[in-house]
Amino acid sequence: MIPKDPAILLSFVNTKLRDYYNSFDEMCEDMELDGQEIERKLETIGYKYKHERNQFV
Repeated sequence: MIPKDPAILLSFVNTKLRDYYNSFDEMCEDMELDGQEIERKLETIGYKYKHERNQFV
């Protein structure tokens, strides 16, 4: 359902956050995703979720 490649996953998640969700937790709950797994994958390419920006940077 979600991209496996971390770079594509980053784009996918940030687009969803920008266009549809007010927080990462809200997105994960609504889409029934494992937020910790997503965070681990994105950390492998140097990205972390920033609540104040509602995006991975």
